[in-house]
Amino acid sequence: MTASTETGREPGRARVDRWRTKAEVLAEVRRSPGLTRVELARRLSLSSASVTETVARLREAGWITECRAPVQGRGRPTTCLDACPDGPRVVAVDVRHEDWRVGLAGLDGEVTDVVGARHGRDPSAVADTVRAAVAEVAAGHRVVAVGLAAPAPVSDDGLVRATELAWDAVDLGSVTAALGPDPVPLQVGNDATFAGVAEARTGAAAGSGTALYLTVEVGLGGALLLDGRPHLGAHGAAGEYGHLPFGDPARPCPCGATGCWGPEVDGRALARHLGAPAPADPRSYAEAVLMRAAGGEEDAVAAVGAVAAHLARGVAGLVHVHDPDVVVLGGLARGLRASSAFDEAYERALMAFRRADPVPVLDAVHGDDGALRGAAALALDHATSPEGLAEFCEA
Repeated sequence: MTASTETGREPGRARVDRWRTKAEVLAEVRRSPGLTRVELARRLSLSSASVTETVARLREAGWITECRAPVQGRGRPTTCLDACPDGPRVVAVDVRHEDWRVGLAGLDGEVTDVVGARHGRDPSAVADTVRAAVAEVAAGHRVVAVGLAAPAPVSDDGLVRATELAWDAVDLGSVTAALGPDPVPLQVGNDATFAGVAEARTGAAAGSGTALYLTVEVGLGGALLLDGRPHLGAHGAAGEYGHLPFGDPARPCPCGATGCWGPEVDGRALARHLGAPAPADPRSYAEAVLMRAAGGEEDAVAAVGAVAAHLARGVAGLVHVHDPDVVVLGGLARGLRASSAFDEAYERALMAFRRADPVPVLDAVHGDDGALRGAAALALDHATSPEGLAEFCEA
């Protein structure tokens, strides 16, 4: 690539710079649907002429629409900006331990047209099935990015290493091939990380500067969210809280380590406390035990209490490490938190100075849709960035 003789910068960089103000405008519209032109200009310190040019370009690209704002007092009328109902779309994919889901989202981030089914755990078959679903959901729409949540660590090489599923460095990037010959950006990440993004943006942790999200499915995962964005670490694989050595040092984990926290707080742990064999589907097994405990079955209540206490002690430890504004629990962790043993163990495990005003522990509000919503949010982050807009609006 040659450099520009006028600026000394690469032409691609100059092209991206032309979209920076447009990206800022889209970010404001995402945060505040129905924003008026006047308020937009005030927030971004833009002139009326700049707002007019920027809005016209984004309307032309199909991202936003506008309607006349209600008249309030004297002065020239203004308009309200909102997501275009038939504008560009992102595809959100959530591959879980036992099933998968695919949906579509516009600028508002709401995931619609969701399809899904259980899978047989063979990675090639899962990729083929999801690829077909992506094609089905995306048909007739202009797709500008894909977000894919995977039930495993995802490093910066984009490979999914799902030890619980016996997947070794699986590449799920082929799902975008269903969208045609032109490459579509793919944002791949851990499902717990993506669910944490959803909670930090529009869920239980919305507005928190520092939030800790933890979820129990098969094992335990999570994310540290800073102003709504996940801390990914040096290689993109941060947040593997389930592999902290909070468990039995003699118990092997499928990840290859021993003593991991995750096997102490999921369906496998509940089975051990009940004297039952290791379940083939730990998540489904845990759901059944939680229902039995809610119904008052004595053995189930005791098993859930023991596992809930183990979870609570680990949560307290992470509070000491990260000092978050809030802790949000998703997945099966919500059912464990319902046990009285959780609150008792959490308080006892906190340092004394924290007990008078403990960091609140809240239930996730997006439930099973968290990872799908987070995948859509991060795909939209890319698509509405200066780089994403330059790539697709000038294609």
